[in-house]
Amino acid sequence: MRLNKLELRNYRNYSELSLAFPNRLNIFLGENAQGKTNLLESIYVLALTRSHRTSSEQELIGWHEDFAQIKGRIERGTSELELELLLTKKGRKSKVNHIEQKKLSSYIGQLNVILFAPEDLSLVKGSPQMRRRFIDMELGQINPVYLYDLAQYQQTLKQRNLYLKQLSEKKQTDEIYLDILTEQLVDFGSKVLANRLQFIKKLEYWSNDLHSKITNQKETLAIQYDASIPIESEAVEAIRTVFMNELVKNRKREIFKGNTFLGPHRDDLIFMVNQQNVQTYGSQGQQRTTALSVKLAEIDLMKEETGEYPILLLDDVMSELDDSRQIHLLETIENKVQTFLTTTTLNHVKGKMTVHPDIFYVQQGQIERKET
Repeated sequence: MRLNKLELRNYRNYSELSLAFPNRLNIFLGENAQGKTNLLESIYVLALTRSHRTSSEQELIGWHEDFAQIKGRIERGTSELELELLLTKKGRKSKVNHIEQKKLSSYIGQLNVILFAPEDLSLVKGSPQMRRRFIDMELGQINPVYLYDLAQYQQTLKQRNLYLKQLSEKKQTDEIYLDILTEQLVDFGSKVLANRLQFIKKLEYWSNDLHSKITNQKETLAIQYDASIPIESEAVEAIRTVFMNELVKNRKREIFKGNTFLGPHRDDLIFMVNQQNVQTYGSQGQQRTTALSVKLAEIDLMKEETGEYPILLLDDVMSELDDSRQIHLLETIENKVQTFLTTTTLNHVKGKMTVHPDIFYVQQGQIERKET
């Protein structure tokens, strides 16, 4: 998979931009706050219709403008696709080959990207919410139906929590509607959980292999899915039975507290290095190596699931890694993945890759391309 061309209109600090990417490695070079990250973000938004930096689409639209537009020409196998995303104050429209896609699941997955930013090095020691978001964004690209089930789950959860609060405050007394919402929550939640469990098992396989190489076979990595309900099977029906039983057991407590305590929205991941919890007992180096292994594992996992390597977006992450981890990262992606990298200096890549990059100098939203 490759992005051959990117066009922007009124996107953040880019009023109009058109770039072609003939090579596999593309470096955006410049000082901070010039627009390098905005470029990577636009590719991410083109793929997933949302930003990793903000939940407000208004922030993506240029100052005093009514809309922002992102277009991309991508290459998948032997075919080319035209993707287009239009962002307005009223919402967004997505098109594939100039045909509007009404369903998100019809659009997401056309362009697969993996973003690696400095904050991803906190994947291990960060919040459970960060790890759940990581699962949702990566799994959603591989399996767009998962995004539908997750959206339905989140919508039902919101309705259920609102009704639990009304029951708690005695504004409602009828629990029949709660039964209906619980059925729906369990239905969608069981599908979400089943897909997550299968994804984590595959991610663990690829991550452990990479982690072993980075640590010269000194460490093994295991990833455990820490569910808020006792799961013994990956089968949807088995999960459904357990989930329903647990909600029934906790009903009085949930009504009293006015909140849903159990489900995918409360789950987490546990990373084990040499059978020790690296979140609790690991050094900063071990935590960073684990995060790097997990992020790079997505490359081969996506290839296995979709038949295409994803595009890799590296947002100023090289400066956060020591020489050894930089080399392992570059060796993993070389000649395999189209990569877009932002940096303030070329020192991190000089002499470490055989691939010749295209270098784009970024200054105050203006870009000058240097051929190498």
